[in-house]
Amino acid sequence: MAAPLEQIQPKDILLGTLNSTYQHSSFGLRYLYANMQELQPQTHVIEWTIKENSRNIVEQILAYKPKIMGLSVYIWNTEEMFEVLSMLKTVAPEIVVVLGGPEISYETETQRLFPLCDYVITGEADHSFREFCQTILKGEKPETKIIRSILPDIKSVLTPYHLYTDDDIKNRVIYVEASRGCPYKCEYCLSSLDKSVRNFDTEHFLKSIDGLMDRGARTFKFVDRTFNLSPTTSTAILKYFLTKIHLGLFLHFEMVPDRLPQEIKDLIVQFPLGSLQFEVGIQTLNPEVAVSVSRKNDLVKVRDNFQFILEHTKIHTHADLIVGLPGETIESFGAGFDRLSQMGPDEIQVGILKRLKGTPIIRHETQFKMIYQKFAPFQIISTSTMSYSTLQKMNRFAKFWDLYANSGEFKNLMLHLKKQEGSLFWNFMGLVEFLNVKYSETHSISLMSLCEQAWNYLQQELHLTEEIATEIIVSDYCSGYKKRDLPPFLKKKNHLIKRDMNSLNSRQLKHQVIQS
Repeated sequence: MAAPLEQIQPKDILLGTLNSTYQHSSFGLRYLYANMQELQPQTHVIEWTIKENSRNIVEQILAYKPKIMGLSVYIWNTEEMFEVLSMLKTVAPEIVVVLGGPEISYETETQRLFPLCDYVITGEADHSFREFCQTILKGEKPETKIIRSILPDIKSVLTPYHLYTDDDIKNRVIYVEASRGCPYKCEYCLSSLDKSVRNFDTEHFLKSIDGLMDRGARTFKFVDRTFNLSPTTSTAILKYFLTKIHLGLFLHFEMVPDRLPQEIKDLIVQFPLGSLQFEVGIQTLNPEVAVSVSRKNDLVKVRDNFQFILEHTKIHTHADLIVGLPGETIESFGAGFDRLSQMGPDEIQVGILKRLKGTPIIRHETQFKMIYQKFAPFQIISTSTMSYSTLQKMNRFAKFWDLYANSGEFKNLMLHLKKQEGSLFWNFMGLVEFLNVKYSETHSISLMSLCEQAWNYLQQELHLTEEIATEIIVSDYCSGYKKRDLPPFLKKKNHLIKRDMNSLNSRQLKHQVIQS
């Protein structure tokens, strides 16, 4: 959050980005600042959101009177960054603008941001950004406009955990990492370009976490691409958190789905409800598609690991599937969705394939006639096996699945759809098609409206009696993490006794509520 203009002190170097929401914090910028060494007093980190007015952002930048403006570009902010950068270079062309971040690091010269900036630093810039600033402040110029960072020795990188402010700890996601890199080569993912996995010193890392916890941090999101890749490291970290679990922690890890050795199992069974979330990247359960995009999963182990987590732990599981991979049809995706649902994850995140710059997925474009939208987030809009209209349908499926299933607000409705004859995927698609007639857009739909349309669907399309449909919707709406009165559209129709429910305070815990 920027300081009031009248309180701003000039800085030679500004580091900034546009986050998707205020809740998110820029881990990367904090790393750059932590490694500025003697230039740190001349450097300031400033964060905005993509919702903020670009004129105001430029005004704040100018108030610092910087010589160097470093901006971090991501797939979610590239459109807004273009507007900011266009204005900044128009009113203050003397400011040296250098771009970095994953979105600008690949296919750099083809991007419309490229002509507007002075330099681009690609890759991990923990050291190269400081070296760039030293060059500029000496009155010299780098030899090339595109500066390709040399991969830093992980032992030489200073970590930024002490830079999280009290406001960050109170109001924002605290990102941490015990390792960098990924050994897998999934063609749709930027991590496929990593050369190796490098681990930070575990003892030093845990001391940093100690410092954050002493200041009140209780929620940690690990950005490691494969947290459970090294059982030695992951077990040390899990053991550490078990000694602190009485403080009321919430920990988020990205896990490799077919790697769950016994030493990790022995630890995760000890974590209480609401303390662990595993994000599990499945992406596809179609073996042919998985091979074509170099996605390696031992599906038997995946199933067994989900079964273990479901039966023996209290972990909240969030599994990812991607729509639009080369060769995937709606039928094969639906079959995979049903198989995954039967494994029992708490949430299934249905994502639409995005063309991330630099990823090898482009090699399939001709064979599978893969067409992407030309603007961020560069989603797939047509393939030889999924038409434009099919992908539109899947976009709606993903959004309504998030509203009804992943939200945890409609547990009983989802149980009813699962019990229906046939496929959960196609049963829910029936609801999606019904809702598509009712809503022209899928954003800003109230919970009350979702309840009413589900109530109508149960009666009009599934031919349930009004009494049964009402019981399902009332049991969802009047239960969960907030106590609610009956929806107005049911007040005159329902004679059920309202039940008193315990108050729960997180999306994860809502999925654990057992309705009567």
